[in-house]
Amino acid sequence: LAAVNSQRARYGALQSRFESTISNLQATSENLSASRSRIRDTDFAAETSNLTRAQILQQAGTAMLAQANALPQNVLSLLG
Repeated sequence: LAAVNSQRARYGALQSRFESTISNLQATSENLSASRSRIRDTDFAAETSNLTRAQILQQAGTAMLAQANALPQNVLSLLG
């Protein structure tokens, strides 16, 4: 009976360690998932910002070209 109790105590301690390890691994997995999500969200925000910046620069360039192309026509209308 003592041997059985001893084995039960060992297995109980082992099970307790396994449960603790599983709990720690689950917490680590959740933390990694949250970190990965934050990194992806940050990258998405940065890329959205870069895209918006590029679009604004493109629109400004187009507007400048339109003004530059209109300038000779304006000069001709003043002279004519």
